[in-house]
Amino acid sequence: MKLTGCDGQLAAKTKPHPGTVLGGALVFLRQCSRLRLEHHCEKITSRFTATRRWLFAVTTVLLAVIVPAGGVLLIDVYLHHRVENLGAVNVWGYRGPTIAAKRSGETRVVVLGGSTAFGYGLPWNEAFPYYLEEMLRAHAAPGHTVRVVNLGAPGQGAYGFRFDLADYAYLRYDVAIFYEGYNDLGSSDLPAAVPPRDRENRFLWRRQSPVFALTGYFPVLPLVFREKAMALRAGGDLDGAYRGRVSFKPGLARRATAAAIGQAAAVADAVGRSLGRLPPLPASDSGPPVDTIAWRPYTTAVLDAVREARARGSKVIVVTQPYASDTHRAQQAALAAALTGAFAAESAVRYVNLGAVIDLRDPDVAYDGLHLTAAANRVVAAHLVQPVLGVLK
Repeated sequence: MKLTGCDGQLAAKTKPHPGTVLGGALVFLRQCSRLRLEHHCEKITSRFTATRRWLFAVTTVLLAVIVPAGGVLLIDVYLHHRVENLGAVNVWGYRGPTIAAKRSGETRVVVLGGSTAFGYGLPWNEAFPYYLEEMLRAHAAPGHTVRVVNLGAPGQGAYGFRFDLADYAYLRYDVAIFYEGYNDLGSSDLPAAVPPRDRENRFLWRRQSPVFALTGYFPVLPLVFREKAMALRAGGDLDGAYRGRVSFKPGLARRATAAAIGQAAAVADAVGRSLGRLPPLPASDSGPPVDTIAWRPYTTAVLDAVREARARGSKVIVVTQPYASDTHRAQQAALAAALTGAFAAESAVRYVNLGAVIDLRDPDVAYDGLHLTAAANRVVAAHLVQPVLGVLK
């Protein structure tokens, strides 16, 4: 007589009769063995099924998230590749090629501002930061080089300076150039992106993206969709959507016909109506008293940004853009007074006034009455070379 089988079945050449004591005992043992095995197998099966169900659920969720996200990321990277050289930014949110870790003998300059620093309507290598890098490199000592990073952000005002300084601290910049006043002028009927001047312009162009705020990667796909919707609502005029009333087409930067020039002149008139007429420059700097109260939100934002940059070990150049209106002149007079009061004794902080360097009423230098052509951007860069070299000494 022997015991065989995984379920404890008893096999014998002569099967005992269940009516006998021995037969009854063997039947009882066989049934107990079967019950124990079935219970054990059921327990294992139950655990195995639960594990598989959990793994299946987790795998399904991950696939549902990762696969579409991966597809969106691939599309986004592709769009970056297609548009970053023309009118957009690279994957890290600034214009031009991405730059590697800072090397020995390398000086880095960051330019912060709005669409005029960005070079709106132009390729990245026609904005003034690109030309400034070229010119500074010509002055670099042997074995040294200069990189100028364009951190311009369309629609963003002085309030955004401190955020950009923090977001791009990893660039280890040596000089920060603040180039913005237009987006803090304001008027009662500007869109939400450009609040009235009695309130601080708190628009943060890059931090609209939670992805950028969390990771530093700037997804361009939402921007493409958002600007497409804005352009559709504005009849195809994206800049008009950003600024409220003024309409222009970036293609005017490369206009070649008289009709296009006429259109640019008409647009310049629209800019004049929006910002206020710009009369001829006075013979001297004398004029009405500086209104420091009305411009306090703007000047405070600039001063806070200067202190932030200095705390990070960076030298600072604050620039007045080409004058756009009497209102802009008043704003910049208040800024100059505030800078003098706060940093007059500090050689690492410099103020440069380019207000009279370019006449924005000339369509050959400002294709829409505000944003500069490539040639005019080169002029701006040339006027910033010596201030940068001076602050670095």
